[in-house]
Amino acid sequence: MKPYKVDETAEQILEILSRDGKASPDDISRQINVPADTVVKHIDKMEADRIILGYHANINWQRIRLNDVKALIEVRVTPERGVGFDHVAGLIYRFPEVSSLTLLSGGYDLLVQVEGENLREVAQFVSEKLATIKGVQSTATHFMLKKYKEDGVILVDQSDSKRLPVS
Repeated sequence: MKPYKVDETAEQILEILSRDGKASPDDISRQINVPADTVVKHIDKMEADRIILGYHANINWQRIRLNDVKALIEVRVTPERGVGFDHVAGLIYRFPEVSSLTLLSGGYDLLVQVEGENLREVAQFVSEKLATIKGVQSTATHFMLKKYKEDGVILVDQSDSKRLPVS
């Protein structure tokens, strides 16, 4: 993958958009003191060059979809000559159940995040789809019970400290 060079203005735009995807070009231009049309040009170019891949809202799904199941699955893979882990990764990330896939260092090679409507759906994905892929040696599945923070946003209500005051 070739490195993508950005100037200081583009980097500032990216920082603002990473915190607030709804920031308008006018808002951004005021924050970094450049014309709005310059902001628009930078954004258009970075979208065309696949640096900005999309915009999303941080949603606390665990308050809405109470029965959904998410799992993190560590996967050991036999890398293939000439393509390494990329071939197996490509087979895995195409499954609709997979929401995230990351190459790791350490005891496992890949970390797969999977989402399903119930425990059986996730278990079937692991046993019938993931484990049967040529090159997958083993898996270790961890079910996510509760998220406290995601993408820098705290998801739980922050009540007053339960510690007694020190006098």
